[in-house]
Amino acid sequence: MRLQGKTALVTGAAGGIGQAIVNTLLAEGAQVAAVDVSADALAVYSQQDPEQLLRIAADVTQYQQVEEAVRSAARYFGRLDIMINNAGIGVAKPLLEHDPATDFDRITQVNQHGVYFGILAAGRQFSAQASGGVILNTSSVYAQMAAEMTFSYNVSKAAVDMMTKCAALELAPLGIRVCAIAPGRVDTPMLRQYEALGLWDHIRKEQMRQTFTQPDEIARVVAFLVSDDANCINGVTVSASDGFENFKYPLLG
Repeated sequence: MRLQGKTALVTGAAGGIGQAIVNTLLAEGAQVAAVDVSADALAVYSQQDPEQLLRIAADVTQYQQVEEAVRSAARYFGRLDIMINNAGIGVAKPLLEHDPATDFDRITQVNQHGVYFGILAAGRQFSAQASGGVILNTSSVYAQMAAEMTFSYNVSKAAVDMMTKCAALELAPLGIRVCAIAPGRVDTPMLRQYEALGLWDHIRKEQMRQTFTQPDEIARVVAFLVSDDANCINGVTVSASDGFENFKYPLLG
């Protein structure tokens, strides 16, 4: 129960990794504000104790909504200690087939603007509380790697890594710690796009251990990173990819 007495806000809380993060934080003793753009999707938490979990429908591409979600969580629980900017989307599509409005602008708004808005709103809340805090951003191994069909996703996640570094530097004097986690290939609905493209078995074989990471595995790393046990981890992106970015697809196997 290393998060006992802590309060956290998680965006993208109804998705695969987001839901796993919320459940893991609750199991670690935290009170959690679960934020997602879809109020209906948040019904997955309808049986949770309202003293432990607050459901908030908000669009992370709108700063006012993110700011109000942060304020609502702080009012409801009395304070906010942890902000997890997890909301993200991606589309598997070749670059030259892009519709810029949907295949670049929309992904940038959610993945990049959403993280920026979360950093800004949480940073202001933590500053007002004068008690420090932790901001964790969900990046990706693709922030550091080129890949086919994921141009906009990769670019947006590279921005997340730099926002993490810059925010950590600026907010450090306020006692605020900022870091990021970079999952590899996690078995979520986003990754399942490759199943429809007939590439599922191929990308599975590209894994070091030829299996995909599960959302709860990522969530356990997140719980560590936002805990006091990780107090010395700041301004960096921690890889949680099962080594995916460190080797070439085996010629034999």
